[in-house]
Amino acid sequence: MRKWIIGAFVVAALAGCASKPTQDAAPVEEGAPAATTPSTSPGATTTGAGTAGISGTPGGGAGAGSSAALRDPNNILSKRLVYFDYDQFVVKDEFRPIIEAHARYLQANRNARVTLQGHTDERGTREYNIALGQKRADAVKKMIVLLGATEIQIETVSFGKEKPRREGHEEASWAENRRVEIVYAGV
Repeated sequence: MRKWIIGAFVVAALAGCASKPTQDAAPVEEGAPAATTPSTSPGATTTGAGTAGISGTPGGGAGAGSSAALRDPNNILSKRLVYFDYDQFVVKDEFRPIIEAHARYLQANRNARVTLQGHTDERGTREYNIALGQKRADAVKKMIVLLGATEIQIETVSFGKEKPRREGHEEASWAENRRVEIVYAGV
């Protein structure tokens, strides 16, 4: 009798430790938002499906799961420029919310594809600026991937100083040209 009670206790304890089985995802139509399970790391927090708060509407509609959110000027996803300091490729803190929002969007929309276009100002050689633009695009990509998007969703390219946002030979123009543009396919 004692062995039976101990055995029942062990089974009950193991059953309490078992993880919940996952459900197979339902088929998703092309262009429809894909449901995902957010992954968390120690210290990370998630809210709902990981997309609430991007547009103020959880899920569907013109919220995080639709491409309409990318075109809504009141949505943070419409912000697609990340600026850099001179000769730097470190993402400034003021642009982290933009990158986080795009990472959540990509995580919630696994069929979405984005190109990160790195740019520099006109100073420096062509080769140096191509390399710096690539480092900037790669820095943004690394953040987006660390926040939940997949590598396959993101392409990086550097234009160096070849496609300035603002013509001019002064600091104001140079500051606008030191950037990464977030460009979605089909938007």
